Amino acid sequence: MRNFSSWTGAAPISFLNKKTGGLKESWQLRWKPVCGSTEVELAKWLKSPRSSLHNPKAFFAGRQSHGKGQRGRVWNSPRGGVWLSAAIPCKDLNHSAGLFGLGVAVALANRLEKSNIPARIKWPNDLLVCGRKVAGLLPRVTYRGKTPVLLCIGIGLNVCNPVPNQGASLSEFFSLGRPSSLQWSLEVLVAIEKALGLLINPAYLCKEGERLLWDKQIQKIDSDEIWSIQGLDLSGQLRVVNGIREETWNRWE
Repeated sequence: MRNFSSWTGAAPISFLNKKTGGLKESWQLRWKPVCGSTEVELAKWLKSPRSSLHNPKAFFAGRQSHGKGQRGRVWNSPRGGVWLSAAIPCKDLNHSAGLFGLGVAVALANRLEKSNIPARIKWPNDLLVCGRKVAGLLPRVTYRGKTPVLLCIGIGLNVCNPVPNQGASLSEFFSLGRPSSLQWSLEVLVAIEKALGLLINPAYLCKEGERLLWDKQIQKIDSDEIWSIQGLDLSGQLRVVNGIREETWNRWE
């Protein structure tokens, strides 16, 4: 398997997919060695007069200079990781960004588990391994009027790149060999496709999401309060309690 430093462009991802047959959809792929944000690049692509909404699209970058995290935070995106933004036609699917985001989180965690990496979901948009962040997701749904037309998601996955103190990279958990950002670029696309299948059965998806939750407690945003997690509702929102108070949280963007 080629190392991250030895491949450029989107063609190697397509070539690897032809060898493995992992993807079922006809993806359109683009890649840049450096960009400000894959979210911005994808938005430009989707607005292009020649852009079709009939095929899923993914824009990859070798690194991002202004990667976007939750609530506008900077997402550190150096060379060696997987940085992409994707858009998938809704077709007959009509779901919230929360449920779609949960589907991708579950599917990607499942892919990591198959490589013996015990990934867990820190609701709503992080994947942790051994309590440290290995991936982040930012889902959204775009509409035409009141009709959803695209399920979109930005994903950052640490593979062989340097990470901050509270982060983790997949390279730490492979006892033999070195994980390939090329391989994991394809794995992320496979996870997105798997998520679409999970959306067909929200009850199963939420049960699997509950199994993968990192903790049984969570701190309320902009507060010192610690709430107990009761589970997930069928739209991917978190059900929590604090004493006699019960709330349902939706923090997906």
